[in-house]
Amino acid sequence: GQPGPLRASRQRRARRGRGRGRGRGDEETAGREGREGKAKEEEGEGKSRRRAKRKRKRGGEGKPGRQKAKEAAGLGAEARAKTGPGREGEGGGSVEEGARGVVKGDEGSAEGGKEVQGRDDGKKEEWRVRTGRREDTRPGRAQRREGQAWGGIAGTGAAMAAAAAEEEAAAPESTARPGAGPTLWRLPEELLLLICSYLDMRALGRLAQVCRWLRRFTSCDLLWRRIARASLNSGFTRLGTDLMTSVPVKDRVKVSQNWKLGHCREGILLKWRCSQMPWMQLEDDSLYISQANFILAYQFRPDGASLNRRPLGVFAGHDEDVCHFVLANSHIISAGGDGKIGVHKIHSTFTVKYSAHEQEVNCVDCKGGIIVSGSRDRTAKVWPLASGRLGQCLHTIQTEDRVWSIAISPLFSSFVTGTACCGHFSPLRIWDLNSGQLVTHLGSDFPPGAGVLDVMYESPSTLLSCGYDTYVRYWDLRTSVRKCVMEWEEPHDSTLYCLQTDGNHLLATGSSYYGVVRLWDRRQRACLHAFPLTSTPLSSPVYCLRLTTKHLYAALSYNLHVLDFQNP
Repeated sequence: GQPGPLRASRQRRARRGRGRGRGRGDEETAGREGREGKAKEEEGEGKSRRRAKRKRKRGGEGKPGRQKAKEAAGLGAEARAKTGPGREGEGGGSVEEGARGVVKGDEGSAEGGKEVQGRDDGKKEEWRVRTGRREDTRPGRAQRREGQAWGGIAGTGAAMAAAAAEEEAAAPESTARPGAGPTLWRLPEELLLLICSYLDMRALGRLAQVCRWLRRFTSCDLLWRRIARASLNSGFTRLGTDLMTSVPVKDRVKVSQNWKLGHCREGILLKWRCSQMPWMQLEDDSLYISQANFILAYQFRPDGASLNRRPLGVFAGHDEDVCHFVLANSHIISAGGDGKIGVHKIHSTFTVKYSAHEQEVNCVDCKGGIIVSGSRDRTAKVWPLASGRLGQCLHTIQTEDRVWSIAISPLFSSFVTGTACCGHFSPLRIWDLNSGQLVTHLGSDFPPGAGVLDVMYESPSTLLSCGYDTYVRYWDLRTSVRKCVMEWEEPHDSTLYCLQTDGNHLLATGSSYYGVVRLWDRRQRACLHAFPLTSTPLSSPVYCLRLTTKHLYAALSYNLHVLDFQNP
């Protein structure tokens, strides 16, 4: 017959008394029960995570019980935030009280007839709260555990999706100039470019790893031009002209390091059954190569290290092997062993051939609408390319020696001949293109038989030559015509059949034995790298060399080889 409030207060005092009177045995029993409950809870946690993961895939939500426990932990965190970090330990902990209040209100654990069950539930919820407290003190682990255990809860999943969306939205903004950081980055870009232009390649690479904005900034071509001009085969001439404006300079510098270190992958593009003396030319994405009395045109595949097997075109007309040919003004001008010169239009079937020399035509060149040819009959001749005047000889020059090589000056005012050096004069002589008169001869100390097999102009006043005397010589007409500026000797005393240059620092030569291709840095005397392309039974000279910024092509007796420096 006692009032309701009085009876409830007595029941609370009775429960507190029973809690104070609990002995050590009860505590051990409670601890054991707590551990067992913890193990069961962990097992249940694993199952619930798997179920929550499956439900997330199906668009479902997690269990209501877990949502209540999560709300309890959230209320506890809010209470602790209100009390402040300094008052967290007062009164047994606000997190515990908030969690217990919610759990007791939801589950009705204050009923007197279910004390044992209430204690067990209280221990489980207390363990959850303690776990939540540990997660609050370690934010990183708390976020990861919440993502794993509570991923199926609708509210939490939405919050995590919102956070992910914010991160994605912030990612493109990081490519903008950083607002904070050193004062240096807040300078105008023009000043930054000037400052960073003094950095070397290694420093620019490290600077690009700082942030996305600096990575974009350091990819500017202006910062790499100075480095590229000092690199090997980077597409810049000695005068600084960029020959490959469509390719980023930074990418060319990367490939240039492979040329410097000799890192490349060797492959064979073409094979033929009988021994040949092939010559080749490159134009855009096409390769032109002579085989016997034909000239075949092939198209490169996108990688540049392979060819389409079916030729684009076949150009014929000579009765004997093609000794030499050049590309000029959409024409192929070929020199044959039958003493004839052939003129072929690349994009049509137009072909004209005419008798030019009494013996085989060893070399030919064409620039500015003028054709020059050199022959074994000890003459060099000048011809027009105009269609109405084909076959009309403009000048016949008596060289008094067999002509092996010929080249027209970039100014179209003169041409140089390389002869067999069997007379008492220099094998390198320069002739006036308009009058056919001798202008000068180069060098004065050639030994007998030091014939020049290949010669090329690098600029109107500089040229390169190589041949039987195993030397590559660099001539500068502005300094002296009696002595070369620099020379490089083949280490194995092999005849040098051909040479090729990038117009700056790289020089490539082809030797007469074992198909050896050598790379030279013209700032050094010694050979940089050597690549033997044939074995002893198949020893062959390298008859022709061509190179791009990524590949080197070498024509031998039986094969056309490629050295891929882009993908070593």
